[in-house]
Amino acid sequence: MYCGPISVRSILPQPWRNFPGGSGGLALGLAESRQSGARWGDLGQRLMSGLVLAGIGLGCVWTGGLAFFGVLGAAAIGLAIELTKLCVSPSRSTFKTTRWVLLIAGLCWFALVTVVMLRLRADPGAGRANVLTLLLIVSATDIAAYITGRLVGGPRLVPRISPAKTWSGAIGGLLGAAAAGIGAAAVLGQPEAIWRAGLVAAGLGVMAEAGDLLESAMKRRFGVKDSSHLIPGHGGLLDRLDGLLAAAPVAALLALMAGPGVMLWG
Repeated sequence: MYCGPISVRSILPQPWRNFPGGSGGLALGLAESRQSGARWGDLGQRLMSGLVLAGIGLGCVWTGGLAFFGVLGAAAIGLAIELTKLCVSPSRSTFKTTRWVLLIAGLCWFALVTVVMLRLRADPGAGRANVLTLLLIVSATDIAAYITGRLVGGPRLVPRISPAKTWSGAIGGLLGAAAAGIGAAAVLGQPEAIWRAGLVAAGLGVMAEAGDLLESAMKRRFGVKDSSHLIPGHGGLLDRLDGLLAAAPVAALLALMAGPGVMLWG
């Protein structure tokens, strides 16, 4: 979730704010153009790398078996490496005990998420659909929050943790998650469950956004912008998978409560 910078109109001297021509208008136009370019400059990279990752992930989810196990294992190893580098670096100002607690807790959580994702996919009746739906909801949350935050802006959500995140982005993300759940129920031929699916998806969207905020808090504590530079436009695996890491255990619990062969929303 992101909000673009404050418009330059608000910082120009009063006589220049609404002057349509001459050097004032030209300066305003150039400043706004630069601002717009900075706001959307990384969108192409994000889209390309996101499409590549989505293709690999969806293919492995669809295939299941060793392919799914392999991509989960590779992701878990990559996440462990990134977190270890963050926590053991001698340049970090965080207390040594805190770093080790975060490292151990993070590694245990990665292992848990790997297990619950395997368990979720193993359901022969609804495993594939549930994992694909979970990925769709988390992605819709992230994309909707990103676009809404940049277009609408507004008050910051938690400025001390992540100054770029806004309330508009958070709300947009939840609406995107709900829309993804409703769309999934409709595509799967469950029109009677669309509102239930929307509510469950919104709940998973809340978890995805909470995971995003938690990772932002951790990066701020370590004084870094991204967990790594592995994925162009996205940063590292932690930056890309933070929402899924938080939402996956909840989705697995919902699937367990619903029973075999049943979608997440029951």
